[in-house]
Amino acid sequence: MQKFDVLIVGGGMVGLTTALAIRHQTTLSVAIVDTNPITEISEQHDVRVSAINAASKQLFVRLGVWDEIKTQRHQPYNAMHIWDSDGFGHLDFNLSDINARAHQGQLGWIIENSIIRNALWQQAQRDNDIHFFTTEKLTNIAQGESEVFAMFSTQPPITAKIVVGADGANSWVREQTNIPLTFRDYDHHAIVATVECQQGHQNTAWQVFLPTGPLAFLPLASADNNVCSIVWSTSPDEAKRLISLDDASFNQEICSATDGKFGLVSVASARQSFPLRMRYAQDFVKERVVLVGDAAHTIHPLAGQGVNLGIQDSAALAQLLAENSEQIYAAKVLNQYQRWRKSDATDMIAAMEAIKQAFSPQQAPIKFARGIGLSLVNKIKPAKALMIKQALGIKNDLPDLLLPQ
Repeated sequence: MQKFDVLIVGGGMVGLTTALAIRHQTTLSVAIVDTNPITEISEQHDVRVSAINAASKQLFVRLGVWDEIKTQRHQPYNAMHIWDSDGFGHLDFNLSDINARAHQGQLGWIIENSIIRNALWQQAQRDNDIHFFTTEKLTNIAQGESEVFAMFSTQPPITAKIVVGADGANSWVREQTNIPLTFRDYDHHAIVATVECQQGHQNTAWQVFLPTGPLAFLPLASADNNVCSIVWSTSPDEAKRLISLDDASFNQEICSATDGKFGLVSVASARQSFPLRMRYAQDFVKERVVLVGDAAHTIHPLAGQGVNLGIQDSAALAQLLAENSEQIYAAKVLNQYQRWRKSDATDMIAAMEAIKQAFSPQQAPIKFARGIGLSLVNKIKPAKALMIKQALGIKNDLPDLLLPQ
């Protein structure tokens, strides 16, 4: 029977980041269980992308994966343009709105999920104290007095002092541990695809709030700077209709929705659709089991902060384990993680709900007031700076690994 200090179930972006962050700050041994194979990076862009903020980028630098990411496709953006299709309000953010040192020269980076995962996986493979189990899924986990037992169908069981559930929104670990889940359907489905834009993306992240939900254009790396990833959040019925359209009709819908800001827009990939739900585990810790990332919380993608929130979980857990390496399973250590991360997750869920409600279809007087509010914020530099710093992950209670060096 193999024994480890930490068992991580889930080798996605957050699970791998957690493993590398723990190893960066401690000498603890780590096991990762994940049967999803690594995919080769193809010439075609991955339709699933993430907006990586400055804090998360800082962690990737420290973990030694940023240089690998840079050898693949990654697209920095130095401006954001947000507008209301049903009114006159708009917001424009750029580098001049905040201190240059704080944002490391960019507002953020749009990177394909497969590229991030590949870089993290390769780095984890280089560490002799990170062990991969990729041939079988776990069938059961049982908590003992001094360790957790994890069983496979045919392989010998393994044990660990703590188990980290990093296995996504439909977490098997969360279910096995009987952790209750607070759940709310956003009544939105997200359509994701890659598109080519005649006018180019101008190193800018764009988002328009439509009556049925937000449509984001996220810039992707390409030779002509004309490729974007779209995330179109809309009602389930409207998503079904849009998915069913042929490419030419879908292109027309996008051009109409964006007021022609990008010129001709052509879809360049298959379209995918999935439901959007808020999930919030009522406990992030139960005895020796800890939840991170989507296993603990999922939020609306309109601000692109889901992955960054999970990466903060990784860094926070690694820091607390490093500070208490002799008793990583102690209730006071794990409960400190829970208090820290539940607070941030609750704040982010509330912020996403407020933004969503503010741009929901409303009566004309409210729309008018919303437009005035956006226009006023756009002219108040301190208010804009505060909003951008929140998006960048720049705040007072960041884990040490996310702080600028």
